Order: sequence, then C-alpha cells, then structure tokens
Amino acid sequence: MNNKRRNPRILVVTPEVTYLPDRMGDIASYLTAKAGGLADVSAALINALFEQGADVHVALPDYRSIFSDRLAPFLKKEQKLIQESMPEERIHLVEDRAFFYLNQIYTGSGLENTKLSLTFQRDVINYIVPRVRPDLIHCNDWMTGLIPAMARQMDIPCLFTIHNIHTVKCPLSYIEDRGIDAAAFWRHLFFERVPYSYEESWDNNNLDFLMSGIFAAHFVNTVSPTFLKEIIQGRHEFVDNAIRWELTNKWNAGCATGILNAPDPGFQPASDPHLVKTYTREDVAAGKKANKRHLQETLGLIQDESAPLFFWPSRLDPVQKGCQLLADILYQVVSDFWNRRLQLVFVANGPFQDVFRNIARFHKFEDRVAICNFEERFEHLAYGASDFVLMPSRFEPCGLPQMIAPIYGALPVAHDTGGIHDSVTHMNVDRHVGNGFLFETYDANGLYWAISEAMRFYSLPEEIRTAEIRRAMDQAAADFTHSVTAQQYIQLYEKMLERPLITMFETPSVEQGVSR
Repeated sequence: MNNKRRNPRILVVTPEVTYLPDRMGDIASYLTAKAGGLADVSAALINALFEQGADVHVALPDYRSIFSDRLAPFLKKEQKLIQESMPEERIHLVEDRAFFYLNQIYTGSGLENTKLSLTFQRDVINYIVPRVRPDLIHCNDWMTGLIPAMARQMDIPCLFTIHNIHTVKCPLSYIEDRGIDAAAFWRHLFFERVPYSYEESWDNNNLDFLMSGIFAAHFVNTVSPTFLKEIIQGRHEFVDNAIRWELTNKWNAGCATGILNAPDPGFQPASDPHLVKTYTREDVAAGKKANKRHLQETLGLIQDESAPLFFWPSRLDPVQKGCQLLADILYQVVSDFWNRRLQLVFVANGPFQDVFRNIARFHKFEDRVAICNFEERFEHLAYGASDFVLMPSRFEPCGLPQMIAPIYGALPVAHDTGGIHDSVTHMNVDRHVGNGFLFETYDANGLYWAISEAMRFYSLPEEIRTAEIRRAMDQAAADFTHSVTAQQYIQLYEKMLERPLITMFETPSVEQGVSR
C-alpha cells in the first residue's frame, strides 16, 4: 500500500445504499437499494466524502431487478451509453445472478442470505479490493463481516460499522466452496470455539460473520453511542456475551465508538410531496391541522383538527419495538382521554397488527384507532399530521422516527434507551428544553406515564405549545443531518489513517482519482 499518497482512497462496502452523487455517473443516483437506515447512512457518507474531494469508491451488489424501475429511462438507451454513464473506477457493482432477480435486499432464509453475503464478499475480496487498492476500507454489518479479516492480513485499515446485531454462521468449507480463499486470513476470523488449526476447523467449527467483523476490524462503531455503552455494560440479555467481550476489548483499546445515524433528507415538511399542505416552522400549526384533517378523513377517524393524534411509525415487532406495552394499555389510554378524542394511527407491518385491530374492533374504537399497512405516502402524511410519535422500544441501536418526528413538529413519546437516549430529551416547558417525553422503566405503566405527560403538554395554550415545537424543529434541523454524521465518520477515518483526510488535498476530478 502507498500510505504516503496525498489523497487517501476510501472503499465503502455496503449491501445497501441510496442516492449516490450524480458526479459519480449519470445513473449513480438511481442505484437505490434500501432495507433500512444503513442505506441512508452509506449514501450520506459517500456523498459527503465525494463532495469534499475524497477519493471515495463504493462496492455494491448489482440488484438489477430492484434498480430497474428507477433506471427505466436509461434502459431505453444503448448499453454503451449506460456503461459510460457509470464510471467503473468509482462505483463497483458485484454482477452475479444471485442479485439480479431479487426484489428485496434480504430474503427470509438464513441460508440464502448467507449465500448472498458470500457472493458479495467473494467479488469484493477477489476483484474489487485488488482493483481499487484502497488505503482504508469501511465495511457495514454482517454481510461484509469477512472482509475485515482480509484487510487485517493485507495491513489495510478497516472500519466495521454495526447497524444491527443480526448474524449468520457457517464453516470454512462452505465459504471456500463459494470461491473465497479463507485459508489466507482464517486466523483473523472468529469461530464458535477456539480453532486449533485450519484443517481441524475446516468443516466442523462454524465462524460468526458479525463477530468476525468486530474481531478483525481495526476500529468498530455502533450507530449510537448509548447502544454501545449498553452492550458493554451487559444491559441487553439478548446480546451474545462474545459480542459484549469483543466490543469491550475494542472500547478499552480505544478502538470503538458510537456515531448516531441521521434520517433521510427527503423527510422535510416544507417540500414533502406526500403532504396535502407543506409547512415550515412559521406555519407549523396550520400545516399540521390541514394534514390531520386529511388523514382523519382518509382513515375514517373522527374529523377534529384539535384531537391529539399519536402515530406509530415502527414495525409491529414485540421483540424490539414494545408494541405489547401499548396493547396492554390501549383501552385505558383511549378511555381516559375519551373526551379529548385522542386518536392513534399505525402505519406499520408486523405480527401485532391483528392484536391492535381486534382491540379496536372489540371496543368499537375504529373511529379513534386506525391500523394501516406500511406505505410511504401514509408514513409521510402521518408525520405531517401527528402531534406525537410512539416509540416504546425495548432496545434501539439507533432509531430514526424519533429524529424525523421533531423535523415535522411532532414530539416522540419513547423509552429512554439506545439511540433514543442520544436524540431525545424530556420536555421541560419552563426551562425551554427537550424535544419529547421519555420513560425509563420498560413496562406498560411507564408508557402510560409518558403518554400522560404528552397529553399534559397538549393541554397547554396553543401559543406556548407552538413556541416549544418550533424550538424542537430548529434543533432537529441543526442536529439530525447527514452532514453531521458524515463529519464524525471523516474524523474517525483521519484517526485511523493518522493524518487529515479532507484538508490535505484538492478536490479531484473523476479522472484524477483513478490512477495510482
């Protein structure tokens, strides 16, 4: 590696991304493949690096079926024009039939996901890294968990970002059957039991993809500072002890940190095409009332612009999202605030949909409680219409709804955990601080208390509420941006490279970044 090169070359390896910079190629911004916040963070970081002049490259699976709808205008042109519009030296697509016909990033099968991961990593290890010759590699989640071991063997600084704690396992034999020469870096992989030799572990000692990424990477980060601390402190019993130990080792060595994600910049009430009335901080009260009336009419709720509206934006998953807490108190909440016409809107898929639907039907709450399948237009409209957003998560590696909500002038009602702790502070009107309502004890009573606090706030005179909401909107606009997140990653890159990343070089043209 030429570590003295003035312009360090960064390779971002990600299974998801949105909105790459146009200057990386005419069709770059159409290569959108998203399953969660990882896609937005990857895109934001790549954009920030590229716009500030970094020699940044991205490795991404070629999801032809997923890309096809967005690429339709280009597919009518000659293939040569398409190829010329996407410089191979910047965007490196892994072209394999395993990705061509997928209609979503991940499948429901662990075995199929393992195959997809190995196919992706095989081409990154065998072809993309030798072609790009990066000075630093940034890997994301378990789908890229073997690459840090290769990077350590090659003495390339590697950052591994943990977006969630999902993982897969398989033996070396299966990895090598998929075309990866793991023998070259097997000592840097993490196995279920201590390997005595390569041969002994080849076919009967599974290695863990996520743990291998953590173990081998030179630096590790989670997507919120508090979630990292919670893991190290043993606050979550569902987190494997091995993950806790390895992250603790990284932390003690000064090689672990937390960097809070930021929401998609498309969430802006002043320009959101899904709202019936766009608005800014200046006319937030009028804008929310107009969108509330439209949402109420669309979903068959009582039409009352003064009715407090609570929005559930997260999947209805009882393991993480705390929907059983709300189910336990749904009747009490609606009944206790009956005269206020309190309303709840769910725009979310998940196993608890029928639970809430049955409660609403049994108690004849259908004009106060609406349960909808997830649709982007309803999601945006609900942010624009709601007064409060419910997030009683048991744990939250980062969370985005609690950051999107105040951008739209809605205040989160949430459990004080993980990324929520890093982005929400309890409202104190007298001191003019806070942007939501937090409960610390994870049970139904804690959630009910936080909802009651929100309703107490809603009972204040409108001019007082509006002033606090405007303050929360201003704070969210300043703090919850991809530029803030990207700058923290850039600082981390500089620490790993032991030199400035951005300030030491001129902004290159695309052509300047391709030769060594």
